[in-house]
Amino acid sequence: MAAVNFDLDVLRSFVVGMELGSYARAADRLGRSTSAVSAQLKKLEEQAGTAIFRKAGRGLALTEAGETMLAYARRLLELNDEAAAAVHGVALEGWVRFGLQQDFGEVLLPEVLGRFARAHPKVKIEARVARNTELLDSVAAGRLDLALAWDDGVRMPHVEQVALLPMRWIGPAAARAPWQGNGPLPLVAFEPPCRFRSAGTAALDRAGIAWRVAFSSASLGGLWAGTAAGLGLTIRTGMGLPPSVRAWEPGEGGLPELPSLALALYRKDAELEAPATRLAGIVSEAVRAALPARLAAVA
Repeated sequence: MAAVNFDLDVLRSFVVGMELGSYARAADRLGRSTSAVSAQLKKLEEQAGTAIFRKAGRGLALTEAGETMLAYARRLLELNDEAAAAVHGVALEGWVRFGLQQDFGEVLLPEVLGRFARAHPKVKIEARVARNTELLDSVAAGRLDLALAWDDGVRMPHVEQVALLPMRWIGPAAARAPWQGNGPLPLVAFEPPCRFRSAGTAALDRAGIAWRVAFSSASLGGLWAGTAAGLGLTIRTGMGLPPSVRAWEPGEGGLPELPSLALALYRKDAELEAPATRLAGIVSEAVRAALPARLAAVA
């Protein structure tokens, strides 16, 4: 059987279309016609030798083979882009100060730093994992070049939305639930201000469900420990959860649904130095690659 050589240009159209949720928008982003992108997708299915898309109402969804192809396409493009950056940016030097929310320290930081260091070994990175308010204050004061943080309604001039994630009720991974509908719902939460806490308590108030803060912590690790111990439910997204907890399905336990929250890259200036600009691109790619295709948001 002859080896199959997938066309990277075709794979890029495929990935961008899934991230934007529309191949018409992907065509605009890539500077191609919609018919040209459609032809590329047909070529991809021919190369794969199996159906990648299936009908889903009026639109298209991925088959199981398509989900597998998407994961590999992202990896191939990531390696291609990393090689291009390494060749063209081999002499890149400088210093980047980068911050990110606690939810993503273990999930994204090792990959992001590894990719960046391989491509730009002469650039030094100062990384800080902190809560949202501290990150945004540091960007505004110029102490960080860029930060990956939740959109908490603070107006800042240089921001790029990376993803839109639904908030979820988070309980212990064990079958035992900390609440059966009797008495106030115990919550595990950060001290205010916290966008997740505010959204959760507001939803409970609208639903007429009494609540109480059973455990509070200044760190995300503390929230996971309190939740895993069965002290109460907490509110986060489904990304970056440790195995000791699980995200409840919508409507589970009779609890109200929660809103979605934007994840964004905040920059200290509109135009950053080359090292920071390159790091911002790697961070955006890493976030989108870590999300299910249906959650990938439009930048």
